[in-house]
Amino acid sequence: MQMSSRKKKLFPSAHEDAQSARLHVDSPQCRSASYHLAFQDPDFLLRDELRPVRLQLELLKPELILQEQHIESTVVIFGSARIPDPETAAARLVSAEDEYRRNRTDAAAVRKVELARRALDNSRYYEEARKLAQLISLNSGKDKLVVVTGGGPGIMEAANRGAHDAGVQSIGMNIVLPFEQAPNPYITPDLSFQFHYFAIRKMHLLMRAKALVAFPGGFGTLDELFETLTLIQTQKVTPIPVLLFGRAFWARVVNFNALVEEGTISQEDLEILEFVETADKAWELIAQFNGL
Repeated sequence: MQMSSRKKKLFPSAHEDAQSARLHVDSPQCRSASYHLAFQDPDFLLRDELRPVRLQLELLKPELILQEQHIESTVVIFGSARIPDPETAAARLVSAEDEYRRNRTDAAAVRKVELARRALDNSRYYEEARKLAQLISLNSGKDKLVVVTGGGPGIMEAANRGAHDAGVQSIGMNIVLPFEQAPNPYITPDLSFQFHYFAIRKMHLLMRAKALVAFPGGFGTLDELFETLTLIQTQKVTPIPVLLFGRAFWARVVNFNALVEEGTISQEDLEILEFVETADKAWELIAQFNGL
């Protein structure tokens, strides 16, 4: 007797049972929330007691998708969501200067001009992030280094945009915030993720990372940077290049040498990071470390 080449399933799939679980009888028993299948009951899944399950689901969903897409190596690019592209920055400066000319005694207008000028100066980082993502996307070859960002605007948009310019997929890992933050339009749609838990998002950003590039940024950038530095320092992860874009910015914001002088870190800990000023130099270091 010939056996079928296709193995017969012993149990129905969850999809099949979900279809079968439709309301067959309009009765109080069938309408009761207790009768809903657990995995089809949103109110049940959102209970406080189900947090461990939600953590596991949030870790597992992106993991399965990235495995299915055969993505094994990434380069994390982080930076301020508030650094615009040069064209936008220039337009905002013109608008701020017009407002100032209408009311030269308004301190808020003066401050707005100052910030707009700084944003225009910092917009060069947008272009460098975009160029770096292009270099990574076009030159990683069979090793397939994929750009991954936090999924938002600013520097993250620039990096996803650079990969998009190169015609190569890139990843965006957005986070639910009290204020609206939509994923930028340059992320590959099938690789656009949304997270509830910062901790799980940070794990996914680093799980496949072959380098981290931190452009000037705020609390979020500092959080991701110091998380990575700590993991490398404590040997919880394999060392990767940690590149800080713009020495002048980082020297103003973090006095790393003071930490050495105070004895809170060792001189060797400073070797974990390196300053870069151009996309070309950043790519050279990433390529060298990864044997490309």
